[in-house]
Amino acid sequence: MSGARATATPPLGPQRTPARPLPAADPWSADPYADALHAGRGPLFLRRADGWLLPLDVERWCAEPDPADLEVLGRCEGAVLDVGCGPGRLVAALGAQGRLALGIDVSEAAVAHTVRRGGRALRASVFDPLPGTGRWDTALLMDGNVGIGGDPAALLHRMARVLTAGGLLLAETVPYPDVDERLTVRVTGPHGTPGAPFPWARLGTPALLRCARACGWREEARWSTDDRWSTDDRAFVALRAPATSGAG
Repeated sequence: MSGARATATPPLGPQRTPARPLPAADPWSADPYADALHAGRGPLFLRRADGWLLPLDVERWCAEPDPADLEVLGRCEGAVLDVGCGPGRLVAALGAQGRLALGIDVSEAAVAHTVRRGGRALRASVFDPLPGTGRWDTALLMDGNVGIGGDPAALLHRMARVLTAGGLLLAETVPYPDVDERLTVRVTGPHGTPGAPFPWARLGTPALLRCARACGWREEARWSTDDRWSTDDRAFVALRAPATSGAG
């Protein structure tokens, strides 16, 4: 725990214990995603109804944390919840540092991959009942996970409940500042049947900050790197939860 925060340690529970039964049609349990994680590489995409494809960086997700990741991890405080942890590079790295960390993901393949890397993970949605609700010091929304649920305001309200009052949210936005989109997408590979459709969102930093302010969050920091994208604006935001956040 950070010295600045004297919250009780959130119970992590046993590894891979599901918070609820997840439907077989869960989009991130689609074969293309599980197959890509098993192989450690893509191609893998989010596909919009009009055929537009957003490439997903499976190779990076399955690799060790890069310098941009390490900067994010260095900003974490206390107990850390990684929302949409994927194959677990961040959870495993935090655990290796002796930090209390839990990953959650709706994909069984992602949870299994995280556990194999030495991280702790739970198959669950962020909108499910979660261990330690209201007692997490830091939450991560990396790799585009500000898009979870397709409703950024609903996600931010939920994160305020998950975190302790004044807790820290570290989020990665898309590298194009003007983006503010609500989409319906499917996970798809180069061949085969795409997964079930699900809502998603894509936000640049200005859009996320507008939404956060409206939900009572306070901006603490923003920064960018140029090590993953062809643009110079790969962006991150640090937000403080409202003082009245947490379980209750």
